[in-house]
Amino acid sequence: MSIDPSSIPNFGGQPQPQPQGPAGPVVPNQDLVKQLLDQMELKYVVDEEGDLAAPWELFRTYFMFRGEGDQQVFSVRTFYDRPHPIDDKPQLLESIDDWNRRTLWPKVYTHTHDDGTVRLIGEAQMLIGPGVNLEFFVSSTVSWVRAAIEFDRWLVEQLGLEEEIDEADKPGDE
Repeated sequence: MSIDPSSIPNFGGQPQPQPQGPAGPVVPNQDLVKQLLDQMELKYVVDEEGDLAAPWELFRTYFMFRGEGDQQVFSVRTFYDRPHPIDDKPQLLESIDDWNRRTLWPKVYTHTHDDGTVRLIGEAQMLIGPGVNLEFFVSSTVSWVRAAIEFDRWLVEQLGLEEEIDEADKPGDE
């Protein structure tokens, strides 16, 4: 199974032709996801657990396959690396509750580390064991990646983190 490069939706929002593939359901695998990431021109690595990860500056998105047979699940999970102090957790929860109510994906939740920092994780999943339509798989995966990027932008706006980012970009006083 292969994906026609012209069929990949772009990040500019213009509609693209749909992928041409098998007429029936397919069971996606890591090679298909690698092909899709290559065609989206996204860099990726395979981690020590064998999962694909696409790194960005402040987050990384994993493309994982879990389970077996008809219960196999494809999961796109984004780990946002920006640490938040534990005291900010109520505000974070309020913001991500708002996001989760307004959007389909990724569903975002918090993880509090032993050192007291809070980080966010976004996730979308699809049951793929019985097979899925190739068009549906491609469009869903692309949409999930776009939404993971959009969530980071949205959170920066919601929490007023633009100043923090602007300060990090300024040259230091020497």
